[in-house]
Amino acid sequence: MARPQMLKLPEVLAEIGMSRAAFYRMRARGKAPKLIKLPNGQLRVRRTDLDNWIVNCETTAA
Repeated sequence: MARPQMLKLPEVLAEIGMSRAAFYRMRARGKAPKLIKLPNGQLRVRRTDLDNWIVNCETTAA
């Protein structure tokens, strides 16, 4: 079984068209996709988590 794709935070920000500051404000409110902190301190988002988050945003905006 293949490992899930892990995106770097700048990749996520570019895909959703959001600044880092806006993303962290959303995260503080519990509205951002789940972040994973690697042992080296870098942050990642699973592709599946981001895709699910986007779908959820679409359904709540309707």
